[in-house]
Amino acid sequence: MAFAHSDPDPDEKRTHHIVVELQTRNGRLSSALAALEQAGAAVEAIELLEATGGRRSYRLSLASVSPLHADTLRQGLRDLPGVTALVLSDPVLAVHAGGKIRVEANAPVETPADLSLVYTPGVARICTLLADDPERGADLTIKGNAVAVVSDGSAILGLGNLGPLAALPVMEGKAMIFKRFADINAFPLCLNTQDTDEIIRTVAAVAPVFGGINLEDIAAPRCFEVEERLQEMLDIPVFHDDQHGTAIVTAAA
Repeated sequence: MAFAHSDPDPDEKRTHHIVVELQTRNGRLSSALAALEQAGAAVEAIELLEATGGRRSYRLSLASVSPLHADTLRQGLRDLPGVTALVLSDPVLAVHAGGKIRVEANAPVETPADLSLVYTPGVARICTLLADDPERGADLTIKGNAVAVVSDGSAILGLGNLGPLAALPVMEGKAMIFKRFADINAFPLCLNTQDTDEIIRTVAAVAPVFGGINLEDIAAPRCFEVEERLQEMLDIPVFHDDQHGTAIVTAAA
């Protein structure tokens, strides 16, 4: 069995997983592997997932193929006797499914008594305390360990001006880095504006929640003014990744 070779698109190469189900019979897996090799697919790994009822399911990891090429490979496998290509998955899409970060409770809420402590009436005591002594905010709220990761989507990685939604996966990734390497809670704020004054007003308005502001992927020269004005306005650190981060890494090197 042979099927047409379709060259991978060099701009969209990635690892794909194909789950293959086949009948338990000598030569079935080898025929599938031979067909993949003939079609130009490099099989990186083979994992047996299940063996029941005379059938076996394998996960085949295919290196550096485009989505179109991978779909061609899957269809070719379907044409082999006794072989079914069940699922084609892209691990990059899979790891981003549902977003890469989440908010978790830092105190138990299992009983009515717990709820009365974390919410009303107990929380009212904290509210009045903070109104009288704002400095306690760092101790009694998330503010003491929270950073806003702010972008307007105007200079995303090397991709350019793709807008705030396209910036969100990058900002989620930055939030993950904060948590993984510094145990700092970070949350992405991707703003649907590229107006300098509006960006500054928005960040200043949400600043009471955070202990620091991390500006990310905002195009020059707007990013310089945004950083400077926010530093003047706010009493918390304002860090611009593409300036301070680059300077720190360069100095360290």
